[in-house]
Amino acid sequence: MNTQQHIDYQRIEQAIRFIEQNFQRQPSLKEIAENVNLSEFHFDRMFTKWAGTSPQRFMRFLTKEYAKNVLTETKDLLDTTVLMGLSSSSRLHDLFVTYEAMTPAEYKRKGEGLKIAYGTHETPFGFAFIATTARGILELTFLTENQTIDELIRLKNEFPKAEFVENQEETSVYINQIFVESADQKSLNLLLRGTNFQIKVWEALLKIPSGRLACYEDIAQLIDKPTAQRAVGTAIGANHIAYLIPCHRVIQKVGTTGNYRWGEYRKKAILGWEGAKNAE
Repeated sequence: MNTQQHIDYQRIEQAIRFIEQNFQRQPSLKEIAENVNLSEFHFDRMFTKWAGTSPQRFMRFLTKEYAKNVLTETKDLLDTTVLMGLSSSSRLHDLFVTYEAMTPAEYKRKGEGLKIAYGTHETPFGFAFIATTARGILELTFLTENQTIDELIRLKNEFPKAEFVENQEETSVYINQIFVESADQKSLNLLLRGTNFQIKVWEALLKIPSGRLACYEDIAQLIDKPTAQRAVGTAIGANHIAYLIPCHRVIQKVGTTGNYRWGEYRKKAILGWEGAKNAE
């Protein structure tokens, strides 16, 4: 898995970790670069190519002050969304995302008659495992080293009667639509499986636009369950379609990023990357 793109992302994550641990003394660009074993020139060039902005500006998108300001702006936007009765589908860059839920009857059949294509691909945020059906994306998970087999075993246990086929060519089409801005942008359909409450929460997450943030309280309000913030957090943690159902855009009310199923530094990397793209 050690391709150049993956190595670059690992360095980005390492740089974010180093800056966060040392921000009080404001480390120089040279010191950050040395921490990831690069010259100042090469680190700055690599980082700007990945994020579309300088390391210094990128880090501004990860400060508490910035996060709290965006939370306030998003709250107004979400209130408007509810008042106008807009659909749950949201636009991610130029990408349209829709969804349908798997019915209890379908789930009880344990995948009987279902063909599931799967593959592992590079993304701007490390390797990802994706599984798709004729109806859309079933699973999208960011991976740590050597985790692909674990994800596949888990999915096979969930759908023991399904036909699983590794198909890198087929699944790469979805990955390109999701992460490559120059790719042919078509509507992506997500096949959700979860309780009614979980699906309500995921539906609410789809209303948070790229570059915006919400807190757990916002999501609880959005689904008319204002006292269910803890349950909302649990449902967010159960999300099985990373990035497209943007659970990474939910942070703590005080402006800290909070936990993330696929790693707190990956969450920071995604938030900073989206902040930079939307500031262009």
